[in-house]
Amino acid sequence: MVTPRALILKAPGSNCDVETAHACRRVGFEAEVVPVRALLASPKKHLDAAQLFIVPGGFSYGDDLGSGTVCGNELRKIRDRLWDFVRTGRLILGICNGFQILTRAGLLPDPMDGRQTVSLTFNDTGRYEDRWIRLKVVSTRSVFLTEPATIELPVAHAEGKFVAKDANELDLLKRNGQVVLQYVDAEGRPAARHPDNPNGSTDAIAGICDASGRVLGLMPHPERFQDVTNHPEWTRRRIEEPQGLGFFRNAFRYLAEAAK
Repeated sequence: MVTPRALILKAPGSNCDVETAHACRRVGFEAEVVPVRALLASPKKHLDAAQLFIVPGGFSYGDDLGSGTVCGNELRKIRDRLWDFVRTGRLILGICNGFQILTRAGLLPDPMDGRQTVSLTFNDTGRYEDRWIRLKVVSTRSVFLTEPATIELPVAHAEGKFVAKDANELDLLKRNGQVVLQYVDAEGRPAARHPDNPNGSTDAIAGICDASGRVLGLMPHPERFQDVTNHPEWTRRRIEEPQGLGFFRNAFRYLAEAAK
């Protein structure tokens, strides 16, 4: 079997590419970090060699025109190739700034349609939020999420509030099972208030996927929890496993099984 290959985008200002590549390698992927200019210059060369494309976190182009705006517009130049990437059974993951970029590029929530119908905007607190939060997997439509679970991951963003263009779009996402992750409180209920909902997201939405389940965007950082010692309470609690690695492991298993 050919080892699945992950392609991690590097844009000016992105700062999680190294950790993301490391997480991919830990679960079995071959991984390469590619600068955005190199990808735009030779999209066929880079995308044809990969089965997983990841847009990691950070502050691409300084978020000078809004989070993910410039990089999202850059990826729109090759949106048809990225749609083919998904259509042929391959996977796309956007983490934090990467989630913002996928919405700006029209790759979420519907890469075939290409319109931007959802966004990530300024946190209700009006400040950068850097904290650990609880998430619940409320739909397993995404291949990155295989079973209902409560997950703890860190967030680090100033523009993470999920909003849809209107109530109809939000209802469609929920009915399709495309709302896959919600912020929850200690009792497991959708979090309405800060700090459990760190940004004020509509319906506590922390992550969505496309209708195929092969494109996932989320604001929390799974690549920052790939060892039990990453958790701030690892010395006080019995941390069974680094839950962030599960996202990458599920992707590897899906692609390995598809390649048989």
